[in-house]
Amino acid sequence: MLKLSDAITIIETALSEARSRSLAPLVVAVLDAGGHLVAFQREDGAGIVRFDIAYGKAWGSLGMGFGTRELTERAAKNPTFITVLASVSAGRMVPSPGGVLILDADGTVIGAVGISGDIGDKDEACAIAGIEKAGFRAAPGMPA
Repeated sequence: MLKLSDAITIIETALSEARSRSLAPLVVAVLDAGGHLVAFQREDGAGIVRFDIAYGKAWGSLGMGFGTRELTERAAKNPTFITVLASVSAGRMVPSPGGVLILDADGTVIGAVGISGDIGDKDEACAIAGIEKAGFRAAPGMPA
């Protein structure tokens, strides 16, 4: 189970990682395995649509069962399918790196992190740092 204290660790670490890299202001959303928001934080200066993007990255990861890096790669190969996904999910799936599944020690998905604010690869790196600091495994693509 993903606890609030875990989500706070993930957020604090992700934002600390972003500041150490001098990234643009970030928004971090942490969802539980059921897609419910556990915690969220928006840095000063982050755009107002960034929450929707971060939430969409995390929610899309949970909805598809893999991180948004994989979703991004699939979008490039099959844009029609991604258009359909966007429609059936009411726009909640965002095919850009930065949505990362959170796995427990047994490999069970217990939640997801979505980060938006900088380029996707940098958003993803911050999500992974936060997940690992909280003692979990990160799955930015297909879970192993």
